[in-house]
Amino acid sequence: MNNKRTGLRATALFCVLSALSGCSQKFEDVQDTMSLALFGHDDVVVAPEKINSLPYASLYTKTDSSGQAFMVLGYATASPSSQPGSEKIVQLKWLSANNEMLVTEAGRIVKTVNLLGSNLTASSSLDADPLATGLLNGNTPYQWRRTVDWQPGFHSGYTLESRFEKTGENTLLVNEKPVSTVHFIEYVHAPELNIRFENEFWLHPVTGHVIASIQTPAPGMESIEITVLKPFSGVSE
Repeated sequence: MNNKRTGLRATALFCVLSALSGCSQKFEDVQDTMSLALFGHDDVVVAPEKINSLPYASLYTKTDSSGQAFMVLGYATASPSSQPGSEKIVQLKWLSANNEMLVTEAGRIVKTVNLLGSNLTASSSLDADPLATGLLNGNTPYQWRRTVDWQPGFHSGYTLESRFEKTGENTLLVNEKPVSTVHFIEYVHAPELNIRFENEFWLHPVTGHVIASIQTPAPGMESIEITVLKPFSGVSE
């Protein structure tokens, strides 16, 4: 994420967060924490006690061309991709101090806004994402197909074919605490472009929620590393 923050953008984001939080939330804590992202080093690191004290869900993100950024949850809404008769999927919109946004569903990036280089503008499928139905569920298929749009350029309706593979168990350090996870690799093929790439997901061994991931949202885009520091308390990812 771009670390060239501006005071104007920070003020605008603080106002949004203040409106979302309500008067009972500790707005000063959010302001202090977002100041770290605004004025800190290339790799932003927020103290675990600060993260835990904030009333917002939060995560770290990182790309090959940028330092680690801190993002907080701005909005949580019902996803339009929720399948009839199945558990409702929540769409989460994460904001940075530079007005960048990641939109996730069940831990998968489904849209990006204001990232440098290129952005995923749409992602859709007729079938439920295996991440949403639960990769640890024995009935979940390990194959999936979706279409994506991205910019710049006229990239619309490209098919991505996925195959998931469980590789084993790993322990990650999240918010300075060891966390047990189950690791999956998603092998992705874009047949119209003859491009292949891989995504990685580290899941909670009981809930199956995504704790960390490395995702390429669309062919040619930079991969994005995500570590969930404080999950959304409504329907956690």
